Amino acid sequence: MMSITKENKKNLINDFAKNEKDTGSTSIQIAIISERIKNLTEHFKSHNKDNHSKRGLVALVNKRKKLLNYLSKKNEDEYQELIKRLNIRG
Repeated sequence: MMSITKENKKNLINDFAKNEKDTGSTSIQIAIISERIKNLTEHFKSHNKDNHSKRGLVALVNKRKKLLNYLSKKNEDEYQELIKRLNIRG
């Protein structure tokens, strides 16, 4: 399955939320996009000619990059913690 399940999304929101009303902060958005990127990467292991979805993957990677860039400028500590928790950026 390529998309993210409701339960999975809810868990990500709970894990990365700053408070109980927080549903769309930068770190949550990055976490959700990262999960979708991971799912798509798995999808391409068995469907490597799916070029339409590859385009979507590139778009997601770029969107995540922009959000990470924004977060690193806005709050360096949160940015560092987030990339450690999500295990991105080598």
